[in-house]
Amino acid sequence: MSSPAVLVAVILVSASLISPSLSQICSSQKFTNNKVYARCSDLPVLKSFLHWTYDADNSTLSVAFVAPPDKPDGWIAWAINPNAPGMVGAQTLFAFKNSKGEMVVKTYDISSYSSIKESSKLWFDVKETAAEFSGGLMRLFATLVVPEKGKTTLNHVWQVGPSVTGGFPAKHGFQPANLNSKGTFDLLSGESKTSASGDSRVSRKNIHGILNAISWGFLFPVGIIIARYMRTFQSADPAWFYLHISCQCSAYVIGVAGWATGLKLGSESKGITYDVHRNIGIALFCLATLQVFALLLRPKKDHKYRFYWNIYHHGVGYTMLILSLVNVFKGLDILDPMTKWRSAYIGILVVLGVIALLLEVVTWIVVLKRKSNKSTKPYDG
Repeated sequence: MSSPAVLVAVILVSASLISPSLSQICSSQKFTNNKVYARCSDLPVLKSFLHWTYDADNSTLSVAFVAPPDKPDGWIAWAINPNAPGMVGAQTLFAFKNSKGEMVVKTYDISSYSSIKESSKLWFDVKETAAEFSGGLMRLFATLVVPEKGKTTLNHVWQVGPSVTGGFPAKHGFQPANLNSKGTFDLLSGESKTSASGDSRVSRKNIHGILNAISWGFLFPVGIIIARYMRTFQSADPAWFYLHISCQCSAYVIGVAGWATGLKLGSESKGITYDVHRNIGIALFCLATLQVFALLLRPKKDHKYRFYWNIYHHGVGYTMLILSLVNVFKGLDILDPMTKWRSAYIGILVVLGVIALLLEVVTWIVVLKRKSNKSTKPYDG
């Protein structure tokens, strides 16, 4: 029986990495001003939400944009682009803290990437604005008058930033989430779509993430659970070994496919690097390859080197478990998917952690019972 359940601890600690504020959905949010909106949308990136009510008779649009800024002194922004999807031409509402620490809303006309000017005259009229900050989330409220009556589908852009200098928002990040924070939404139907630009690349990133989440983030921990607990039961031998090998080999094959996809994405992303995520991925590939070779060199149970092989095999395995779970969360931070996907993965880890904890208790009971039986067995001369 090995020392304390490292597997249980790693899985349960990993499950705690999710922040409660990130597990929200737009329909569960309430506002301090008791404002209720007709529709809402969980925006696909930047952990953002949009609420709105559209009055077609007078072409009035009331919106509430909710997002966590990069830092407490950062900013959030929501914009309508009357001409095309994207940042250039966006008529923008910025919310941030002023020098007195009060939340304010300012309007900007982004005529180009190098020209961002504060402007009181936008494509739409702004009737009223307000903003607040609590619980790690900034909330921007505004009532607009859409000039083209009958126009129900709008291009919108949203963004978050790290700081404000001299009353002017600093540059936002250039992570994939920042670059893909644009789309369209229908004022009447509530349908929201992200921009088609870059969909192919986003799709490949999603494939990379799914492959690695399945391999390193699910199959690999399941394989360790099987090896650690099933072998305790004599009736499960040698079935546990073949199940363990099946899980780990499948994880390796799928993981290598995900790793190769990540290398391809990295080669196509000039100037964009995720050093920690990449380095952990390379380390996982190397360690997993060593484990595969170790299987081929596995000594028999009664071999004098089997003890040292076990130490190596278990040590590398638990090291990979820790690195794999850390890297899955690093990947989630990079992809920045809808919160339901992160929550779903957290739920899977919690279930695995509970199963491992229960099996740990059962395993100790079985082992201690066996030792007890051996100690009370009469001596057979």
